[in-house]
Amino acid sequence: MADEPSRTGGEGPHGTEAPWQWDEPTWRGHVERVRAGRSLVPDAWPGGARVAVALSFDSDHETPALRDGEVRPGKLAQGEYGSRVAAPKILRLLERHNAPATFFMPAVSALLHPEEARSYVAWGHEIGIHGWIHERNMQLPPDAERELQLRSADTLEQVTGARPVGIRTPSWDFSDHTLRIIRDMGLLYDSSLMADDDPYELVENGEPTGVVEIPVEWIRDDAPYFMMDRYAGLRPYTPPRSVLGIWRDEFDQAYREGGVFQLTMHPHFIGHRSRLVVLAELLDHIAAHPGVWFTTHADLARHVAERAHPAVASHTTTPSPRAPASEGPRTPAHGG
Repeated sequence: MADEPSRTGGEGPHGTEAPWQWDEPTWRGHVERVRAGRSLVPDAWPGGARVAVALSFDSDHETPALRDGEVRPGKLAQGEYGSRVAAPKILRLLERHNAPATFFMPAVSALLHPEEARSYVAWGHEIGIHGWIHERNMQLPPDAERELQLRSADTLEQVTGARPVGIRTPSWDFSDHTLRIIRDMGLLYDSSLMADDDPYELVENGEPTGVVEIPVEWIRDDAPYFMMDRYAGLRPYTPPRSVLGIWRDEFDQAYREGGVFQLTMHPHFIGHRSRLVVLAELLDHIAAHPGVWFTTHADLARHVAERAHPAVASHTTTPSPRAPASEGPRTPAHGG
């Protein structure tokens, strides 16, 4: 990728010097490029609720394998399960609990499974940006990262009829340019970073951006517990019932604090029988508590932005319906 030069000279983001040799402007510049600003936890949740519950699913399906050039049926079938079997089960489970959720979907997944993508919106859920083919944006030149993010938003809108207002970057990676692209697109929120338990405003080089961050965490992600790769060191060492205990404790503490319980899942992981029962029992546990607000990430971001300091709300804009003309044409969506 095209890295900006170090403040101390040399090539790449760190120059030729080891980190212990950096001067203060160098290490401080790296740290302050993207930081957490003011907390955006409001004084009240809608309807007098005591906690906000923001469920999310990353509908990656075949895209991580395709990204890595894995084109044999074995790898692709694992992702296909997420769309063919898991997604319909998840939708029915959410309907049972009247729980709107957010589905972050790579654009290639939406093109491969357009009916699934449309079903998310038809069932009252949100669809969010999750890259083009689950690319590693840390390895992309800035122009390529921007073009893929814009193309992804356009494709999701063309497939589903809904323009995304938020993003979760593939693998939760942020390059030096990601936040600037998010801001230029006028997106309402990001959900890729981990500086808090509850929403906060993103700050770029000391400037409040108005972009709401809905933080994620590996603790509240099914992938570290359930991912399996027979040719690598990835093994599901944690029993599903133990994961239920972790997530239940996370929710219980969010409920006590009056904050947000955010959860990240993947249909091709959580959608298997022994794991979907974990999600079902977790939702039963949550629903047994009075004052729970199930919400999409977009509605959560709108609520906290509207009740935040005026500087936050004033920076929040409606995403542009299309990319600037200078970006050039992008691949049109089709039925897949």
